Amino acid sequence: MKEKRNILTVIEKEAPRMDQLLDPTQVSQFKSLIGELRDTWTKKQIFRTKTEMEISVLSDAKYPTNAAKYWQCVREQNVFLENIMNLSFDYRKNDVELEQKQLELKKEKDPLEKKLIQIEIDQKTYGKANMQLVARDRMREIAEWSSFKKIYNDGTFDTKNVDTHQLESFSKLFKNKKNTLTPGSSQPEVFNVLGQLQTTERVVEERQAAQLKQEKKKAIEETPVYGKRS
Repeated sequence: MKEKRNILTVIEKEAPRMDQLLDPTQVSQFKSLIGELRDTWTKKQIFRTKTEMEISVLSDAKYPTNAAKYWQCVREQNVFLENIMNLSFDYRKNDVELEQKQLELKKEKDPLEKKLIQIEIDQKTYGKANMQLVARDRMREIAEWSSFKKIYNDGTFDTKNVDTHQLESFSKLFKNKKNTLTPGSSQPEVFNVLGQLQTTERVVEERQAAQLKQEKKKAIEETPVYGKRS
């Protein structure tokens, strides 16, 4: 099976042409670094690492409950799913365009046009390798989000309806934000944080009252009536 994401041939092919961009000393440096540059290209960071995902994205302050973390994982994973699907379409399109250019090259007689077509072929070949590299890292992050979903899904919350957990999670989030306010916080910032917190607390009270009322009504309806007269 042909190795994917290998740009060594592309770099080696382009190296002699670098003399149009670089001075002779730099061209020699570039050629001597080809192996290292391929290694750099292969292992470069594209998307977030597992550590960045857990600390920078799923921070305890912003997502204070396991439910909040779980549902953020769902959002993040879906973004990468959509991206890798679109990348797949772009990859297929690039493959077709590459085939077209290769056919054009065989038919073309003009030397200058052949050079231009070959440049496009080289560019699309390099682009193809880049797409393979990006796809690999997108898939890695999709798998990481799947792992985090399993970690945070502790069986204590609804994993079917995102709205179910939000009142509790938002309440804790806005309390966290309130705790970060200082005398130097701007008026709009204070207004926004306190407004969200007050609204959350009001909604919690209203829903609790509504639930209590519903439970009382149900209890009355289920209470047997003895000696009922017609």
